Amino acid sequence: MPEFKIQHITRYTYDGMVRDSANQIILFPIVDANQDVLKHDLTITGNPLVDTHIDYYGNEVGSFTYLEQHNRMVINSEVLVVTHAKELPSETTPAATQWQKLSALQNIVPYIDFLKHDYFDALPDLIAVIETEKQAEDTPYQTALRFCEYVYRNFEYLPGVTTVETTIDEVLQLKAGVCQDFAHLLVLMLRLLNIPARYISGYICPNHNGMRGEGATHAWAEVYLPDYGWLGIDPTNNCIANETHVRLAVGRNFSDCSPVKGVYKGSWGHKLEVKVSVEYKDQPTAIIDAEKLPSNSFIQATEAEEFSTNSYQRYKEAMLLQQQQQQQ
Repeated sequence: MPEFKIQHITRYTYDGMVRDSANQIILFPIVDANQDVLKHDLTITGNPLVDTHIDYYGNEVGSFTYLEQHNRMVINSEVLVVTHAKELPSETTPAATQWQKLSALQNIVPYIDFLKHDYFDALPDLIAVIETEKQAEDTPYQTALRFCEYVYRNFEYLPGVTTVETTIDEVLQLKAGVCQDFAHLLVLMLRLLNIPARYISGYICPNHNGMRGEGATHAWAEVYLPDYGWLGIDPTNNCIANETHVRLAVGRNFSDCSPVKGVYKGSWGHKLEVKVSVEYKDQPTAIIDAEKLPSNSFIQATEAEEFSTNSYQRYKEAMLLQQQQQQQ
């Protein structure tokens, strides 16, 4: 039962003074039979009140608004997490029976969301690849491992070549990307095989054994297997995501699991920077002072949505729509 110290710092620097920054955070690690949170300290510039709720996919989500004028905001999350190894599938049920059980899930909630996919230009080409690579005698578990290895061997891990806005078409053309791209691709391939698959965000621990994506936020896939349940599979490292992977959130894609996103009132642009530190509990690593870190200590991040003078209005419209839906 390894214990890990994780510090996740998000820093926004604005070009001028802004206000009414409304934010959503998913920085609360999942708690279940395979993962416990022993301690969690969350500090935010301005000490706003953070309201939390559980979303549709079971994630704990925090919301807060920083009302005062500011040109900088830091969100500092420090957690102590213990993980427990999950027993792997025993594969005692015949493959044909397992595929039949998966077929029965096609129109059953909550699996529907994890079987749907959008159309994209290269879809016929990807289907052709799937038809070539799959093996008729494989179980769903063996199929998932096969396509996890396919992504690992055929796509280059190349930080900086993609962003959160990069499409599947672009990843397939580049034959390169990072953990987020590979997780999205594996999830899509498994769904095309009628295997429920979902996107996971989190961290790899520890940060000194040579795995790709260490010391930063990470992403992988979870596949649903009959008579077993959900199993994490990491295509970036071609491995089972087990006790060395700490889960933050689960969803259909990155948008459902984004650690931090928000809007603000003001006409100025901004820069988003992220730093993550992951260590064993007994390592004598000092807690990082998030306010004093120089910019070269962070990874500059990009967001799916560009903020503008209309961002606050979009937030208010979204809140109004949500209230109307709740009243129906």
